[in-house]
Amino acid sequence: MKVLLRVAKEAKKYKGLFAVAAISTLLLAGLNLIAPRLMAEMTAMVAQGLTNEGLQRVLWLAAGLLGLYLVRILLRYLSNYLAHKAAWNLVQELRLRVYGKLQSLSMSYYRNHESGDLVSRTINDTGTFELLYAHLLPESITNAITVVGVTVILLSINLRLALLTCLPIPFILLSGWFFAAKVRPNFRAMQKSLGSLSAQLQDNFSGMQEIQAFGQQPAASLKVEEKAGTFTRLMLRALNLSAVFHPGVEFLTALGSVLVVGFGGYLAFQGQMAVGDIVAFLLYLALFYAPIAGLANLLEQMQQALAGAERVIEVLDSPQVIQNTPGALPLENPQGTLRFDHVSFSYTDGVPVLQDVSFDVAPGEMVAIVGETGVGKSTLAQLVTRFYDPTAGVIEMDGRDLKQIDLQSLRQNVAMVLQDTFLFNGTIAENIAFARADASVADIEGAARIARIHDDILEFPDGYLTRVGERGARLSGGQRQRIAIARAVLCGAPVLVLDEATASVDVQTEAHIQNAIMELAGTRTILVIAHRLSTVRRANTILVFQNGRIVQQGSHAQLVAQPGLYQEMCRVQEQGGAI
Repeated sequence: MKVLLRVAKEAKKYKGLFAVAAISTLLLAGLNLIAPRLMAEMTAMVAQGLTNEGLQRVLWLAAGLLGLYLVRILLRYLSNYLAHKAAWNLVQELRLRVYGKLQSLSMSYYRNHESGDLVSRTINDTGTFELLYAHLLPESITNAITVVGVTVILLSINLRLALLTCLPIPFILLSGWFFAAKVRPNFRAMQKSLGSLSAQLQDNFSGMQEIQAFGQQPAASLKVEEKAGTFTRLMLRALNLSAVFHPGVEFLTALGSVLVVGFGGYLAFQGQMAVGDIVAFLLYLALFYAPIAGLANLLEQMQQALAGAERVIEVLDSPQVIQNTPGALPLENPQGTLRFDHVSFSYTDGVPVLQDVSFDVAPGEMVAIVGETGVGKSTLAQLVTRFYDPTAGVIEMDGRDLKQIDLQSLRQNVAMVLQDTFLFNGTIAENIAFARADASVADIEGAARIARIHDDILEFPDGYLTRVGERGARLSGGQRQRIAIARAVLCGAPVLVLDEATASVDVQTEAHIQNAIMELAGTRTILVIAHRLSTVRRANTILVFQNGRIVQQGSHAQLVAQPGLYQEMCRVQEQGGAI
């Protein structure tokens, strides 16, 4: 009931369409109750023998029955179309709301959820609302009205026979309650396993080159087979319950029909029921047991729809860990000053990543962050853009706590270039102008020149209109990195964060990127995170991290002259030819 109430709340916007559809459904159910009575009356008149007057009445009844069927066509159209129109509009809105909510959630949420499962929730699970609103609820209303209406009519025809008709109903309702209790957890698990299968497929498609390169097709296929097998087992378990429940309901409804036919025949033999009443009873009996017999399918579909609705509501109700605090204001005339004041951070309680980190960055200054893998360098970059909040300490921009800055304004003023560069499946121009949809061709080309990628782009047959493919698959790693730098340049943010921007490129491409960085030096605040020390040698200040702490800081010349971690890193990289 809690889920149903929440679902009803989500559909309030379309209450007008649902109201008209519901009224049409009610009228349709009422007309369905009238038709058998007219047919029974006509049958009784024919059975008694027709006079001219009787024939005229039969013709009038037939005309009325025809008109009733014509009105029923209109009502069924309104009931079906308007319910579907409202339901599919609701599904569209929910898909956008789910996506919008996912778009607003912090990176910690994505650390704990598979993207394929989130896609399944956005597409598959929201689709169950159409099933719920366009099929299950209208059918439930129609069935309920039909059963109640037919029961009243049957009681008015013959009390004893009607009570006999209702005899199987308690057993059907009890078995339905038991079935729903058993099958719903199974459908919930089935929806989850479908999301898991989607996640595995997406993972495999994204890593297809690695799968083929290492000859792991059998292992990859086995993982898909396991996920698909889990889904199939859960589906078959639900179908097994249905296979027991459906025949049981059919038997109980058939038993009721047998009892009615037998006892009705006895009453007719005793002269206690008219032929017309027996015909009416039999016609209404079909109306009475049809919705009850369909209860099995209705309950099965209802449990599946509710399981999907629960997964959608779970996303919509997920807390936003990172959000604007009360009173947060946008940045005005940002300068790019950064300050870390005794900042600590951990992804998991008791496992610190950054510990008591403090440093200042002046506008236009380049500060480099170096250290071994896993010391918290990339985490620091995530904190600057408030993808995470520090567990202790304060981070400031232009003298204001990041939490007191409007989140959208903050991120518009911090541009990031990551090691794992993501390009969208569009043109090169679209990717460069991603953060500035109003950028002119000259703006795009200017940013590309600064990033040292303009000449490469012109070598493509379609130039800036070249499509990059999924995740930039048609470009080299260095080209993707430089396009990402061009995107950050065009953004015009006063703070630029380069997180391992040269980690996976060749020496020549690294030189291009270094030249691009140096061209930007002094024009904006730059945080450079790098393993290759050749990238950071010209930084104003280098911060050396170890175990989440700053253990050394100074210029390259100062640190090289000091015994310590930086000097050792330089020695190792010089021996490897990386500096």
